[in-house]
Amino acid sequence: MIQVIEAGTKPFWRASLALSIASFLVFANIYFPQPLLPVFTEEFHLSPIISSLSVSLTIFTLAISLLLYGPLSDAIGRKNIMFITMLCVTILTALIAWVPGFKTLLVLRILQGFFLAGLPAIAVAYIGEEFSSKALTVAIGIYISGNTVGGLSGRLIGGFATDWIGWHGAFIIMGGISLICLIAFTWLLPRSEHFEPKQLDWKAATNNFYRHLKNRTLLYAYAIGGLLFFVFIGEYNYITYLLQGKPYNLPTSIVSMLFLTYLAGTISSTLSGRAARLIPQAWCVGIGIVLMVLGSLATLMHSLWMIGAGLLLTSFGFFFAHSAASSWVSRHATFAKASASSLYLLSYYMGGSLGSFFLGFFYKWAGWNGVILGSLLVLALTGWYAWKMHRIEHREQLREQVVARRKGQHVLHV
Repeated sequence: MIQVIEAGTKPFWRASLALSIASFLVFANIYFPQPLLPVFTEEFHLSPIISSLSVSLTIFTLAISLLLYGPLSDAIGRKNIMFITMLCVTILTALIAWVPGFKTLLVLRILQGFFLAGLPAIAVAYIGEEFSSKALTVAIGIYISGNTVGGLSGRLIGGFATDWIGWHGAFIIMGGISLICLIAFTWLLPRSEHFEPKQLDWKAATNNFYRHLKNRTLLYAYAIGGLLFFVFIGEYNYITYLLQGKPYNLPTSIVSMLFLTYLAGTISSTLSGRAARLIPQAWCVGIGIVLMVLGSLATLMHSLWMIGAGLLLTSFGFFFAHSAASSWVSRHATFAKASASSLYLLSYYMGGSLGSFFLGFFYKWAGWNGVILGSLLVLALTGWYAWKMHRIEHREQLREQVVARRKGQHVLHV
């Protein structure tokens, strides 16, 4: 019998590193243009909302495409799909460097979103199949930490490379880095040993989605993931306009350095997996939401140091809660795990794509203060869903105690 991957072993670190590198590639490419939004606004004479489409439309296409890759990977496997989609992402990044205008850039970014969905739709399912239950939460935490490093690095590369050689050259650099990551991923990731192919049946896949959506235990996690990302992406998009405008007037490279606050997410996503062993996962989600509220409020201070500290808290809280919610889905989905994960990520990325649009009206109405007001309204709703998740987890614990008590009574009777 083929053994599952246990925590701390060589296969564990090899597979975890491979998935983290792949995660780096995907999320660096998603967020690479984020610090460039004011540059696009000035060069192409766009409004902030239109300029932000270069990020939000990519995330929107990614979200919709997740519905395809989950069932497809359940039928034909995991690694090959991840490789092909990341190869296409790499090629498109290089092509964007040669676009003649913003419309063409948007078309390529929309197409890129379709391929960017390949890894997020499949990676957690791969982990769920190949890793032991004890290693699963830690592996997911490490994988998500790759998200944060990728998101951070993409923004830094975008900011500094644009100030150095312009945004066209910056996309060429990002394409080269993506190619190196792709080669490393292909070499490191072990092949699937526990994958059992299922016949590609779209009717059955639709039924699986429907059954997952009827499961209230999963629905709360889906809602939480989407609403948290809604706030996170929106705040990070409009913070670039705040800092490049008066009274700060910071250059693109310096603004991109504020994305170093993502490093807090690298730590918190891993800590969340470990914390879930000691406290309920719903508590982990609640802790993350509270930290996001505190971080958002801190950015209202006029000091750059307080804005940086606020973004640090927001990043820490966001990834702490996101890691817990993602693990919740993997733990509670009893069938078609890739489809269940795809629905979580669909909600997650749909939230991210809509956040910039929704908070853009708050920004137009009241500037950065309006963005924070809109964020707090959404976080309040997210907290209510976390409370519902806590109630479910409490009932599960009570049932487990009853079962354990009955087993103990049966042993004593025998």
